[in-house]
Amino acid sequence: MDRVKALLISEKPVKWIFYGDSITHGALHTFGCRDYVELFAERVRFELDRTMDVIINTAISGDTSRSLLEGLNWRVAQFRPDVVFVMIGMNDCDRQNGIILEEFRSNLNSLVQQIGDIGALAVLQTTCPILPDLFPERETHFARYMDAIRHVACDHELPLIDHAHYWKEQPESHFFWMSNSLHANAYGHRAFAMCLFQSLDIYDRKSQTCRLHLP
Repeated sequence: MDRVKALLISEKPVKWIFYGDSITHGALHTFGCRDYVELFAERVRFELDRTMDVIINTAISGDTSRSLLEGLNWRVAQFRPDVVFVMIGMNDCDRQNGIILEEFRSNLNSLVQQIGDIGALAVLQTTCPILPDLFPERETHFARYMDAIRHVACDHELPLIDHAHYWKEQPESHFFWMSNSLHANAYGHRAFAMCLFQSLDIYDRKSQTCRLHLP
């Protein structure tokens, strides 16, 4: 994580890409409010006065780790980023998509390798837990897929933002942070942002962005 923190205090402008599925895409479920990528942009480009930094969200609803591999050149490599935040797994853990755990881990390994090959630092992220008992075909496998993300981050000595762990530490808030059983609402995106800020040591109680209400 120190490599990311160093970029946040460097004089050189930084290009940040957020890559993932509908949760990072921020489509629909925030109902017009800022998603966590937009909150990160507000914190970094305005509040931290890093106005020359570029923050790009190329996440697409419905994506899996396969889709991220297939789209890497267009959606990531062409921008020559410094950092790529990867949040994936919610769709992979649905066995109807045919991505067994071994393939998921292999896809993640390929992703971080290819991101490194273009000179960027991959930052892996777990995602929000599934609300209980509503999607058993995903919930049954979800924890193992999140563990795979943790293991790949450890194996490659990469930074990890463990949102799933952060959310599980606050179970009384889980329902209020969700739009449905799979997608975070505006409060959930604030929770993503708070976890991200704290992990990167840019959380500040005096910041307007960091003070946004969380139930």
